[in-house]
Amino acid sequence: MCGIVGLYLKNPALESQLGKLFEPMLEAMTDRGPDSAGFAIYGDEVSDGWVKLTLQATTDDYDFKELIGTIEGRLGAPLDWFQNASAVVLKIKADEALVRAALSELAPSVRIMSAGQSIEILKGMGLPAEISSRFGLSGMKGSHIIGHTRMATESAVTMEGSHPFSTGADLCLVHNGSLSNHFRLRQELKREGITFETDNDTEVAAGYLTWRLQQGDSLAQALDGALEDLDGFFTFAIGTRNGFAVIRDPIACKPAVLAETEDYVAMASEYQALASLPGIDKAKVWEPAPATLYVWERESA
Repeated sequence: MCGIVGLYLKNPALESQLGKLFEPMLEAMTDRGPDSAGFAIYGDEVSDGWVKLTLQATTDDYDFKELIGTIEGRLGAPLDWFQNASAVVLKIKADEALVRAALSELAPSVRIMSAGQSIEILKGMGLPAEISSRFGLSGMKGSHIIGHTRMATESAVTMEGSHPFSTGADLCLVHNGSLSNHFRLRQELKREGITFETDNDTEVAAGYLTWRLQQGDSLAQALDGALEDLDGFFTFAIGTRNGFAVIRDPIACKPAVLAETEDYVAMASEYQALASLPGIDKAKVWEPAPATLYVWERESA
């Protein structure tokens, strides 16, 4: 089952309303995914030489203040951070690998949800409305966002197994469908240095894209490869620092709809999730074709 939603703002004047516009979209997919939900939002970029990481604990009472203080003392790097329920967004002027190594040693139970210059991933168990409220989605600002509501079929209902998944800088993916060859691909990608934290098939798809991008592929080339190498049924929505993309497998049995106006591009598993958007009655609305890449990007930063 599961539900996918995405919103890319072509009009920068709407960026202060991104969360407010997106919240009803996510909650409209509750019937398709009532056990957990999450979203990846892009904005509030850090400068070159800095990295922004989203850290998440399994409980709201985790002592992040002590952890951040220890990391600051160990790395001796300028940083800034803020806590949002069970998550922390950490901005630090340091090499990502060094930060990851420190976190792995000091706080192995804390998950790194995302890393890059723009992305933040927030997710957890519960109804989509609960997730929206927990992280204050309606007040968030940014340029684009993708989200997912989950009805677990491939792995357990956990915070870690919720979507989106990120396995590369500012890259994330949400998935509706099922991959049949994810176990074999997982083993192959591990040999190529891609790491995984869950048994979810969607994380394998994200890892595959990361690997292809590491080989020098463009996003379009990586997704063309996915059509050849990923077996099963899927609709993917992919977030990057500069935009987002949508692609369906060659059979395209999983539902999807796109809408575009002068102000935005929106995507959802069902039209009802788009109905609350301003100007939707005048939007171009269509079903994405099978095995066809749709991508919207702003100029590279």
